[in-house]
Amino acid sequence: MIHKEGKATILITLLVLFALNTLVQFFIPGIILLHNIVIGISIVFLIIILQFFRNPSINPSIGESLVVSPADGKVVVIEEVEEPEYFKGKRIQVSVFMSPFNVHVNRNPISGKVSYFKYHPGKYLVAWHPKSSTENERTTTVIKHNSGTEILFRQIAGALAKRIVWYVKEGTYVSQTDEMGFIKFGSRVDVFLPLGTKINVTLQQKVKGGETILAEII
Repeated sequence: MIHKEGKATILITLLVLFALNTLVQFFIPGIILLHNIVIGISIVFLIIILQFFRNPSINPSIGESLVVSPADGKVVVIEEVEEPEYFKGKRIQVSVFMSPFNVHVNRNPISGKVSYFKYHPGKYLVAWHPKSSTENERTTTVIKHNSGTEILFRQIAGALAKRIVWYVKEGTYVSQTDEMGFIKFGSRVDVFLPLGTKINVTLQQKVKGGETILAEII
């Protein structure tokens, strides 16, 4: 299934590729090899765009004490850090890097009320850059769990990502594993957990959004 965020992009891509192939055949007729190369490149490019916007079904992991991964990708950070925007204190940061080949749907890691949301315009440093969490285009979302525990997570644009989409709104209730947004092309999601949280993943581990259990709230 193709995600709704990709429909316009895919349509534009089809039109551009159709126009390109038409122009090549019109202005450079008779060179069959060239025509075949352009058609082949067009097909490969279209497949890349289609796979980027895919939205496969998931087997959701749901539990009151569970924090599930908000994105597909690879765990690149697990460390104690100072969170300066909302908590203004120490938290455990778990970061998931999404390559252009991962599914880019973002999901709510827990159920609860959105107690804080803010969009930050910014730069487009590579997603694994240490300053990408504070200088890149990003959103910050805090969900207050029924237990009172708050989980903060950030959608962070990367060098290729030029648009972050979000569906959450401050003050509303969201359900665990439901879609909360989408990041177009390579990017990253940071999750900030209370100290003492049991972490269930390791560095370099591949995770699936809505399925892999990142942590358990104690």
